[in-house]
Amino acid sequence: MQYAFEYNKKKVIQALRYHFVQRKEIRVLMILVNVFAIAAAVLFYTRKIRPEPFLLGSLIWLGLMAAFWYLLPNSIYRKSATFKDSFKIHVNEVGMVLENERGEVHWSWKQFSNFFESPHFFHLYFDSKSFFLLPKEGMEPEMQHGLRNFLRR
Repeated sequence: MQYAFEYNKKKVIQALRYHFVQRKEIRVLMILVNVFAIAAAVLFYTRKIRPEPFLLGSLIWLGLMAAFWYLLPNSIYRKSATFKDSFKIHVNEVGMVLENERGEVHWSWKQFSNFFESPHFFHLYFDSKSFFLLPKEGMEPEMQHGLRNFLRR
């Protein structure tokens, strides 16, 4: 199976958001900050604390949301030249070959530690921090199904 693609900035930013939210440590951090903010709001409402802890909790929550929703995805997009290239990918039983005008790389299926799907991408992970985004846009449903089967093995 063969497939040619380019990246769409808005969809890549959204996929990077999915990547961050999927990380266990970020989910735990977000839950802890939300619990702190809710507890501070309840304690402030019942007049057990002054407004400063409530405001601090709110500011931390806003800062985290801004970082994980806007700052990190946009900075990664700007720093990565990959998202500005055009690619061709060849998928077979052994693995996949990714190529562009500068060269090609061969990946066997064993090199991927895991994967998940977001609405517009396959997120193919080599380890917990390095991954490749493969767009679904323009990909035939048969190829998507075949790719899922290869990755599940």
